[in-house]
Amino acid sequence: MGAAERVRAGRLCRVPPTFAELLVRARSLTRPDGPRAVLGITGSPGAGKSTLAERLVRELNADREPWVAWVPMDGFHLADVELDRLGRRDRKGAPDTFDAAGYAALLRRLREEPAGDDGTDSDADDGIVYAPGFERVLEQPLAGAVPVPPSARLIVTEGNYLLLDTGGWRRVRDQLDEVWFCALDEPERIRRLVARHEEFGKDHRAALAWALGTDQRNADLVAATRHRADLVVSGP
Repeated sequence: MGAAERVRAGRLCRVPPTFAELLVRARSLTRPDGPRAVLGITGSPGAGKSTLAERLVRELNADREPWVAWVPMDGFHLADVELDRLGRRDRKGAPDTFDAAGYAALLRRLREEPAGDDGTDSDADDGIVYAPGFERVLEQPLAGAVPVPPSARLIVTEGNYLLLDTGGWRRVRDQLDEVWFCALDEPERIRRLVARHEEFGKDHRAALAWALGTDQRNADLVAATRHRADLVVSGP
């Protein structure tokens, strides 16, 4: 199913789904007796992926015990020391500066390990699966920063390269029940991206250079995967 469809003036039109429709669609991915469902949210840098993912998780968990967990792709950034060794530090954020195979393996583990509310699983007494996070100020991954409780029935994960069809990224798509592509007008996307870089320490000139250089090359790569998405949503 693509974007929400409406019939207007005798012809079929496609319009972006409302947030309420997104909540219904996300809930529909889970099955009471099945494995965990995994929803991917992708899009170019600055398109609003994290904002949308955070809002979905917050709203879905609002009226009951937390059953939705957020696991960002950014925790699988390679550390700067490894990027220096590989000679890739100057293009940090490109597809080959992540541990794509490790990310796919974690998503597979989250899908395959039993979920429930009894606090037990085969690997740990308390049933928690730990995922890495990413510290924006340090710009470094942090091991074991994101706990996924056994009560989680839906995993929301977001990142740039969920639909990339090269290397280890191919394994990622196989672990996702659906992928939504977060789209935003280019001027606004770039404005937000520059502001984010400035917030975390770059001066305006450096922030703009990175957004229009390394980030833009990555954005072009991500934009080319849009047609593989199950749904295109407007960036928040």
